[in-house]
Amino acid sequence: MKFIYNQTAKSVGTAFILLLISFILFSCGDDPVVPPEKPDPKPDEPDTEEPVTLKDWFSWDLVNPDADKELTLYFKAPAESGLYNHKGDVYLYSGIIVEDQWSFNPSNWTDNNSKYKMIPVDGVNNAWSIKLTPTIREWYGSGETPINKLGIIVRSADGTKKGNKDDADFFIENIKDIKYKPFQPAAIKMGAMPSGLEYGINIIDNTSVTLVLFDKDKNGARKDFVHVVGDFNNWTLSNDEKSQMYRDDAAGVWWITITGLDPSKEYAFQYYMGKAGESTFRVADPYSRKILDQHNDGYISQTTYPNLKPFPEGAFGIVSIFKTVDEEFNWQIKDFQIPAKENLIIYELLLRDFTESGDLNGAMEKLDYLESLGVNAIELMPVQEFDGNDSWGYNPAFFFAMDKAYGTDRMYKEFIDECHKRGIAVILDVVYNHATGANPYARMWWNSATNKTTANNPFFNENDPHPYSVFHDFNHEAQIDGNYIVRDFVKRNLKYLLEEYNIDGFRFDLTKGFTQNVDGNKNDDNSAYDASRITILRDYHNTIKSVKPDAHVIFEHFAEQTEEKVLGNAGMLLWHKQINEYSQSAKGVVNGSTFSNGYYLTSSKPSGFQVSYMESHDEERTAYAQLQNGVGPLKTDINARMKQLGTNTAFFLTVPGPKMIWQFGEFGYDISINENGRLGRKPIKWDYLNEPARKELHDTYKTLINLRIEHPELFNSTATFDWKVTPTYWDQGRFMTLSSFGNSKQVVVVGNFTNGTITATTVFPSTGIWYNYMEPAETLNVDSKTMNIEIPANSFRIYSTFGE
Repeated sequence: MKFIYNQTAKSVGTAFILLLISFILFSCGDDPVVPPEKPDPKPDEPDTEEPVTLKDWFSWDLVNPDADKELTLYFKAPAESGLYNHKGDVYLYSGIIVEDQWSFNPSNWTDNNSKYKMIPVDGVNNAWSIKLTPTIREWYGSGETPINKLGIIVRSADGTKKGNKDDADFFIENIKDIKYKPFQPAAIKMGAMPSGLEYGINIIDNTSVTLVLFDKDKNGARKDFVHVVGDFNNWTLSNDEKSQMYRDDAAGVWWITITGLDPSKEYAFQYYMGKAGESTFRVADPYSRKILDQHNDGYISQTTYPNLKPFPEGAFGIVSIFKTVDEEFNWQIKDFQIPAKENLIIYELLLRDFTESGDLNGAMEKLDYLESLGVNAIELMPVQEFDGNDSWGYNPAFFFAMDKAYGTDRMYKEFIDECHKRGIAVILDVVYNHATGANPYARMWWNSATNKTTANNPFFNENDPHPYSVFHDFNHEAQIDGNYIVRDFVKRNLKYLLEEYNIDGFRFDLTKGFTQNVDGNKNDDNSAYDASRITILRDYHNTIKSVKPDAHVIFEHFAEQTEEKVLGNAGMLLWHKQINEYSQSAKGVVNGSTFSNGYYLTSSKPSGFQVSYMESHDEERTAYAQLQNGVGPLKTDINARMKQLGTNTAFFLTVPGPKMIWQFGEFGYDISINENGRLGRKPIKWDYLNEPARKELHDTYKTLINLRIEHPELFNSTATFDWKVTPTYWDQGRFMTLSSFGNSKQVVVVGNFTNGTITATTVFPSTGIWYNYMEPAETLNVDSKTMNIEIPANSFRIYSTFGE
């Protein structure tokens, strides 16, 4: 009633004024006419929308949001929500969805700025609200960006709980924005691509570049428009020659030539694309040699990557970087001799967990240590650009770019060059079974509803063809216009890595997954013989050998024996897991401790084709297994534990064939793989070398590696080998004999895996003076080919017909 009263009083006053003016006009004859003042406009009508009804999950007021009005968000957590009965603070994580990307969102997931804090709703349990005020646009600070869709997540203060249904992102769509409209692409501009170009970034000369983007799905369909935005056009979408790309249907590409570039400058860019009636989005170039990541680069230190180009304004997500004139690298070692496969001693290394700095700088400082240990190859766990900065690396997105979390492109080359100076080969662990959704070819044909690649994606399977898949599986048999597009991509990448980084070989992750043979899985594990898979792997192997004939090609395969034999006979090496056997013996458990499958004397498998290992990145640490389940002192006594691991090593490194050591296995790293989560960072324990028992284990590794390096004739295909390592030989001792061709050098190994002293009846191949290889000053006069030798608990002896 007060509002009505004020309106009425105002009307009466206005009438009185008009009457007074009329009186004056009639009284003053010839005076100028003064028009009456217009009455005050009526106040804004109150909003006629019905008040919001608070319901489970999300609701909001205004029900029909306007970018230039206030919006109140409500969240009510039902019993199935992660925030049901939550007693702590609740925060909003929200952004404007622009070209399918979250923009103007908080700086990080757990940004607890008061701006994002939600308040409990009075009188309603498990309900919170927040006002986006004074307007949606001003609250996000989005400037001239059109606002049509918001992404919303409600979380706990520490970020460990999400309230959203099924933990899925929630979106408010169809927001009215009358101020700013999205960019409108022009009609398709057709044009033949210049000859001699390839997909990706083609440097034409010091001042120009031609960008070529493949775009043709399984059904031959293409995008309706593709533009490029970047530093060279001030990140401005336009329909001119600086942004709109030509389409060449015959080549299946979009292309554009950019001119007037500065050869001293790095340029960032993205592709903007879409189809009529669908959401637009941006991608980086699939062949980028360097990318910038809006959400992760800020966490890379200046020491790890000095002078990293800032993420450009006007871009979001991931951008490509190029420079028309690259900095040349002068390789110091141009004629490195890659170690022969028969005597390959590989050190598997995760840069993140190898040193405190977790990067190439730290690893460089440890190369003297690795040289002293005697290994002749380092296998780097994946270093091609993966999602985030903290990872094992098996989540790759950009295959032609080295991950910046470990260092610059130059640092990678310096590391490899320094390894070569020390006689150490560098093998890259590469992942071609799959890629993450950040890969441009995944994003170009993507189903947001299922969070998977689409059925028409020319590079990826929509559904995984095998049970081991993670992320999105490449289809290595995919063809477009008769070309194997995935194989071409992989082969181009392999050639690039060999030529650009002077790499000495590759370990392929999960090659068993390189198949479309969904119905041929033996025991649902993809191990059955697969001729098509063999063809694919031969293709990659031949490509590598055509560039660098002595490069090593290693597969993590684990298929049935008939298939592995074919691959081995073709010159490929295969990972050979012996973790269970050596873990059992390390714990002092006889069952399951037979080592026999670590070497083949028959034609069932070719000699020297399997890379055997007692530990890898992917398995529980043997020393930790001792702590949990060791027998007697092998659980409690560090001296016994380390001696038993040394005895394991004596029956591992002396076996012919290539070998792999997982980092820190040489001093008994005994922290579980599940510490801080399976994939999480692990404590760095270089101080273990200060403990005498662990240092002795390290010295055992060093001495036995030296035996292999200095006496390779004992470990090649001409040598003879015999061992007694079945359960029968547990209590009385295990034995091994090595003889070079013509018996010019011979070695006998005796091992006691029990917790008590034994007298081992040892057979020597010849009489005479033998040397204790671990203590060369100590000799043994073998006057009979069979001798009883006392071996202390958890210990071994190595006798040789030669000294050091």
